[in-house]
Parts: sequence; structure tokens; C-alpha cells
Amino acid sequence: MEKHYDVVIIGAGIVGTTIARQLSRYRLNILIVEKGIDVAMGATKANSAIVHGGYAEPHTTLKGRLCYAGRQAFARLNEELNFGFKESGSLVVTADDDPAPLYRLLEQGRANGLTDLRIVSQDELREMEPQLTPDLKWGLLCEGAGVCSPYEMAIAMAENAIMNGAELKLESEVKAIGGSKGNFVVETPSGSFQTRYVINAAGVQADVVSQMVGLDDFSILPRSGQYLLFARGSGKAVNHVIFGLPTEKGKGILLTSTIYENLLIGPDASEQEDREDTSTDVQRMAAIYDTCKDLYPGLDAKQFLRSFTGIRARSSTDDFLIEETKVPGFIQVAGIQSPGLTASPAIAEMVEGLLVSSGLVLEPNPDFDPYRKPIIQHKELRPLREIKPLLDIPSAPEKVICRCEQVTEGEIIDACGRGIPVKTIDGVKRRTRASMGWCQGTFCRPRIVEVMQRITDEFDARFDIEHSGVSRVEKSELLDFLTSRADK
Repeated sequence: MEKHYDVVIIGAGIVGTTIARQLSRYRLNILIVEKGIDVAMGATKANSAIVHGGYAEPHTTLKGRLCYAGRQAFARLNEELNFGFKESGSLVVTADDDPAPLYRLLEQGRANGLTDLRIVSQDELREMEPQLTPDLKWGLLCEGAGVCSPYEMAIAMAENAIMNGAELKLESEVKAIGGSKGNFVVETPSGSFQTRYVINAAGVQADVVSQMVGLDDFSILPRSGQYLLFARGSGKAVNHVIFGLPTEKGKGILLTSTIYENLLIGPDASEQEDREDTSTDVQRMAAIYDTCKDLYPGLDAKQFLRSFTGIRARSSTDDFLIEETKVPGFIQVAGIQSPGLTASPAIAEMVEGLLVSSGLVLEPNPDFDPYRKPIIQHKELRPLREIKPLLDIPSAPEKVICRCEQVTEGEIIDACGRGIPVKTIDGVKRRTRASMGWCQGTFCRPRIVEVMQRITDEFDARFDIEHSGVSRVEKSELLDFLTSRADK
């Protein structure tokens, strides 16, 4: 405990890293502690990647008030940090004759300050989304909604915060918190850290962390959502983020193109006790597929690449909890489920205000640099014949390591030299897209290992093997299930 921190942030998901980047604008000693082997290891790497409009939650909720404010920051943040953002617009669609539910959402959005909402009729819907079922009668258009890459955003936030003086300790699960405002002690396996303030952004473990300081005023009620991801290019069929009408469990199942033009569908919603179970189930996958097939008849299961599950950190209050608690100096940032990704810039500003109100003096950091260069350069994939000569050349920056996504050795080396230890193939994947293509790493994973073992002593090839036991629905299983059901 030689160094005394001003702020320790618990959790390196999108909320924790965005707070760290916001606070790195000031002369502060900032530490992020994260139990995972990398940043963005929880819901941040397993969600819908939607930058929501801000109409789905009422103005009476903190979620409703922060969503639009956060959304408005995305274009600027993407210009500074290069994580990938596309303002595609969103549509809530219905086949009902009565558009009244859409008008209710419209009014709710206007109460939240939105100015880019309007109702569209059946004819306009067909012009905007010709591949969707012609049965749709009405839609609610939000022009400023869009998509981003959430794990790339969190990585970018963390990299920029570190560049501006923040520190990051991975594999540092918080085990206890002692002391009081001005002199908290946060205990982890990698050390004990003395700090003036603690910010609890621990996601699904936020209630557990709160209990360490004697707070027991909310619980996290985990809710899982499963997704299907399809091949690159499949997302070109839809022009907007497409939602059905929301339900009591959330915004419902959607279909959208990712920023890399993969079609993404999901999530469903299921309560579960296990906060770490991210397995997927073929029957739940098929139900998601059926729902989206009704909206988009051209949906093709043969283009399915991968299934995954995210665990939402839903609070028993069913709203964001962002406050300085009755334990002075302990800042709560909990219950951040959807639209937490969209709201994250506004959440970070709110936390900054709470710290100021609590007495923290913020002196601007004169060396603050808001810019972070991209890792991934958005590019059209070249024909195999053009890259084939680059597959087996000796080690060189231009050597192609991942054939499907055409990731080079130079891009992998760049991704691993930005202040965050990259210790796994999965970490390389999230930063460069290596192993995200058709073969899902069959070709490139050994090649990634070779590069990583050469450039860093921290790489742990065993981690990916040991953590590959999560049960996921594979393409053959989904196709067999859909076929057998159709035969019956």
C-alpha cells in the first residue's frame, strides 16, 4: 500500500472503463481492479451492441433520463477513440392495425428529450426495409439510434485512461473493503490498495461488493439473454435495428447488423440464479430464430456462426442505482442493465458530479489526450487469391494470420502493445477479429498462439483451453434441431 489512490474503480466493463476515462481528464491517481483476465469480460462482451434511442424507458426512471444523454456522446467518442459506431437508426415494428403502443413509446421518448422520433406507415416501412415481412403495418423510427462494438469500446476506454495515467489490475477480484472515506482499503489477490473513494461498477457482483461495506439495500437478479450471430455480410439485408414491441422483460428480441455486417438476433430473457452460466440452449435458440424468421423471412440458418449468452445485472429496484451511499465515499453504480451501454457516457459524467459533491477537487490534467488510434481498420475483405501469398511468408507485419477476417501479424502485435496485458486468444479476438470468421479459429488459432508466444511472456494458452468448456449451440446442432422439428 505504498501508493495512495484517489479513486479505485471496481469492474472493467463498459461502465467502469468509461468512468476511468472520464476521470483521467483530471490530476487523479486512478486504479481499476478487475477480477477477469481482461477488460470487458462480462456483459460488455455479450450484449446486443445497440446504441438505443432513449424512448423505451419512462422519464421517471434514471434509465430513461440517462439513455438519450449518453447516446448523444457516441459520435464524438467514436471520433476520439475509434471503437466503431454506426448511426443506422432503429425501428419498432408491429403487424397490428392499431399503432397506439408505438404512439405511447413516441410520447415517452419525447418526455426524455428525443427530437428524432416519428411514426412510419406500412408503405414507408416497405421502402425502408424491403426484406422484412410485408405483414408489418406500422413502425416507430428513431433516426439517431445505432450500433457499436461494445467490447472494443471498453478496450478503447481503458487504453485511453491508461495512456492518461490510470492504472489497471487484472485478475484482481475484490475480497474485502475496509476503512472509510479518505482511507478505504480494497483487498485483492494482487494486493491491498488504499484509496479516498471507491466506485462499485462490479456488474452482476455489485451487490456482493456492496455487502463488503455493510450495505444490503438491493440485490442483483441475474437475467440471461441468448443470441445467434450469422456470417459476415448477412447483416446487409436489414438497414436499421429492428425491434418488436417491448415486453415486461425488456425491449424484446431484435435483429440488426453489427458494424461488421454480421446479422445478430436475440436476446430472449430468462431468470437464472447462476451469475456465471453463459451456456446456450438449442430450444431457446430455435425460439429466437422463429421470432426473427417471422420478421425477416430470408433468415438462413446455414449462415449461423456462433451462439452466446449475456447475463444482465438487473437490480431488485429495476433501475440504475447511481449514488453516493450512506457509507460516505462509496459510490454505487449498480443495476446497469440495458440501456447501460448507451447510457455509459452519461453515467460517467454523473459519477464525476457525485465525486465533486462529496468533496473531491478535480484539477484538469494538462496532458490529457482524448485520442486513441484504431486497431481494426474497416476494410472490404479481399479475394483469397490476393491474400494467399501472405499466408505462409516468414514473420512480417503484413503476414496474414487470420484468413477469414484477414487479420495481419502487425495488427495483432499492435493490439498487444497498448497498456493492457493481452494474455489469451480470446483477447486477441476481441481486439482484432482474428477467429471471428467462417472457420471460427480452426485455421488461425495455432498461428495466433505462435505470434503471442513470441511477443509476450504473459500469454497463457491454457486459459482458452480451460475456459472453452462452456456449452454453446453449434451450427450442426441448430440445423439438425430445426430440420427434425420441421419433419415432425
